[in-house]
Amino acid sequence: MHYYVSVPDPQSRFLDITYTIPEITSDHIEIQLPAWRPGRYELQNFAKNIQFIEATSPAGHKLPLHKVTKDRWRVGTAGENEVRIHYTYYAAIQNAGSSYVDEGLWYLNFVNFCMYTEGRMTEPYHVELDLPEGYQIACGLPSAGKNALSARDFYQLVDSPMLASATLQQCDYEVRGVQFKIWMHGNLKPNWRRIERDFRRFSREQIAMMQEFPEKDYHFLNLILPTAFYHGVEHQNSTMVVLGPDDEGEGLYADLLGVSSHELFHAWNIIRIRPAELLPYDFTKENYFQTCFVAEGCTTYYGDLFLKRAGVFNDETYIKELQVYMKRHFESSAHAAQSLAESSFDLWLDGYEKGIPNRKVSVYHKGALVALILDLYLRKKTNHTQSLDDVMRLLWVRFGKPFIGYTVQDYINIVEEVAGESLEWYWHDCIFTATPLEDRLNEALAFVGLQMSVFSNGNVQLNVLDDFKAQLQREKWLETAQVLTIDEEELESDEEE
Repeated sequence: MHYYVSVPDPQSRFLDITYTIPEITSDHIEIQLPAWRPGRYELQNFAKNIQFIEATSPAGHKLPLHKVTKDRWRVGTAGENEVRIHYTYYAAIQNAGSSYVDEGLWYLNFVNFCMYTEGRMTEPYHVELDLPEGYQIACGLPSAGKNALSARDFYQLVDSPMLASATLQQCDYEVRGVQFKIWMHGNLKPNWRRIERDFRRFSREQIAMMQEFPEKDYHFLNLILPTAFYHGVEHQNSTMVVLGPDDEGEGLYADLLGVSSHELFHAWNIIRIRPAELLPYDFTKENYFQTCFVAEGCTTYYGDLFLKRAGVFNDETYIKELQVYMKRHFESSAHAAQSLAESSFDLWLDGYEKGIPNRKVSVYHKGALVALILDLYLRKKTNHTQSLDDVMRLLWVRFGKPFIGYTVQDYINIVEEVAGESLEWYWHDCIFTATPLEDRLNEALAFVGLQMSVFSNGNVQLNVLDDFKAQLQREKWLETAQVLTIDEEELESDEEE
């Protein structure tokens, strides 16, 4: 399978695409454009951005092309063993799941505009790019020559966004044999020494906790805009992040750290530790699942926790971030009618819009809070010998590493195995009903010397209690999992100089 992508007129924002389908043995084929993309569980109907489409033979003869659904076409092959689909796609949106081209940048999410042939998703896909001279490519896909990329199958292709420009900035680092690259595009001068140090620390913390990394290399792709923006999307061995404004200074850097740590943990949790309903992805329709409180809730909880454990955040900064999750939950959805599991299922309905009052909860914010409750309960019960860390490692070993989907019952079983008891109270109060969280949350927080107050307007205050014994428990909860090698210790001491 081969794609040729060009941009004849960058100001028009249109991609010109030729999709070549070889080795055809039937009198017709069906081609499908994805209706949604990994990482965002809503139908986005990318086909609305196709301006023109035709099917031809290698000699240029037009072939019959009929639309079957909003994003599916049937092509009559007329005896040809190779068919070319030529079309134009409007790439004019800058968010972490879109595509955009102008005179100085190609930002491509292949899932937006690359079609697959029914029954042939697992074949290799090759992309050739007619890039301007001097452009550099940032992408998780392996290079297949100058301005060319290769994917082992369609799933890898559409889970690998790309930036290309003559003005990309980048640095790289290595952790435990894994190569990491940080790419930046935008009007800024990165403090690479600081960025590399902090990214290396939280990457090492995550690998130390999970004990291995799923990929050999990983790419942080960052598009920094002059306007306010905050969006990140996880991918197979990369993440696409769009942030702004570019002159925000420390605020921008804090956002960069938070979203990058969150997205990196997704390399385990959702990319590989994936709900059974999403394996494999069906790009033609909704893929309903109840466990986004694991996929996004646990990831949101761990994103900032890793920054604290790694020494990138201090106690004060971490507690302030915890307070943000609490504030967002209690201000907007403390009295919501839906349970966390119901809101997970309904992501496809209204998960990415404000929605009507008191209907849904956030799988991110409430999901992070129930992960916190579970983690602290396990730690209190076992004096820190068992925790949510053990749950995530078991999910990785049993489901992520062999790449088989887990069900909500699988998650329940692993949590209760780690707990050594039934946790009916947890599933009832935190996951499957709309029971208010305040009491359970404060019960968990007391163990580590924290107390949350919720005021009548929904505002939240998280206080540190003057309790020495609880402070010791808090230190155990937040301590690093890293055991540095001699080389890593030398690197850390060099950074401090």
